[in-house]
Amino acid sequence: MRYGNDVLSGDWRHPKRGTIPTVEAQIGVVVEDPASGFCGAVVACGKTSVTLEDRHGKTREFRLDPAGFLLDGKPVTLVRPSVPARAPRRSASGSTTVEGLRAKVAKQSRIYVEGVHDAALVERVWGHDLRVEGVVVEYLEGVDDLPAIVAEFAPEPGRRLGVLVDHLVPGSKESRIAAEVADDDVLIVGHPFIDIWEAVKPAALGIDGWPRVPRGTPWKEGVIAALGWNLSPAEAWRRILAAVDSFRDLEPELLGRVEELIDFVTEPGTR
Repeated sequence: MRYGNDVLSGDWRHPKRGTIPTVEAQIGVVVEDPASGFCGAVVACGKTSVTLEDRHGKTREFRLDPAGFLLDGKPVTLVRPSVPARAPRRSASGSTTVEGLRAKVAKQSRIYVEGVHDAALVERVWGHDLRVEGVVVEYLEGVDDLPAIVAEFAPEPGRRLGVLVDHLVPGSKESRIAAEVADDDVLIVGHPFIDIWEAVKPAALGIDGWPRVPRGTPWKEGVIAALGWNLSPAEAWRRILAAVDSFRDLEPELLGRVEELIDFVTEPGTR
C-alpha cells in the first residue's frame, strides 16, 4: 500500500482540533506509519501502543500518537478498540486478512503466468494479497512468444512485469526463451516442475508422490493413468485444486517465486 508525498505536506502532526478522524485499532485494519513508511495490519493494541504486521510477517510497535497514521492515504488517530480485539485471521498465503477489504484500483504492473491452472492456483493462495496490493494476474497459454509479449507490454519504471514460468531449469526450452528477455523492469522466475500440478504437495492429495511419465506420453494424461484416476484432465485438476487450502499445501519452490514476483511489482514507485 503506497501513497504520494502530498499527505505529508504542512504541519500534519499538529492539526486543528476536530480535523483528524478517530479510528479504532481493530485487528486487521491496515494503516501506514508515514515517518518510517511501514505499512501493516493491526495485530495487537495496548494502552499506549499498537503493533502492525506487514505482508511478510514482520511486526513493529508504534506509539498511539494523535494523527500518527495514514488510513487510505489520510491522517487518522488510532485509539484502543471499545470491544476486545479478536485474534487476527490469516489468508491462505499466511498473511493477515484485511477485514472489509475493498479491492484497490489495479496497478499498471502485472504478473503473467503460463496457463489457466497456474492462474487459478495463484488466486487460490494469494488472491487476498493481490487484491490488497491491486495486482492483476493474467495467463499466457505458454511462453513460446514471451519476448514479443514483453515487448508489447512495454515495461518501464512504474509499469513492471513479473512472469512465472513452468519448468525453468538449465537447458530447458523455457530457460532459453527467458534468456532472450533483458529488461530491468521485467522479472522472470520459475519453478522446476514440469507442470504446476507438481507444485501441490502429494500429501495434500493423499498420494505418495507424483509419478514419472515416460517420454512421448502427454504428461497430464500419464499422471492420471499412473494414479489410477478415472478422470479427464479437467476433472483431475479440479480435484487437485480443491485439495489446496493454504500455502502449506504447496512446495516451497513455488511459494518463494510467487512472493518474489509480488514484491517486484509492488516495490515503491510502481503503480
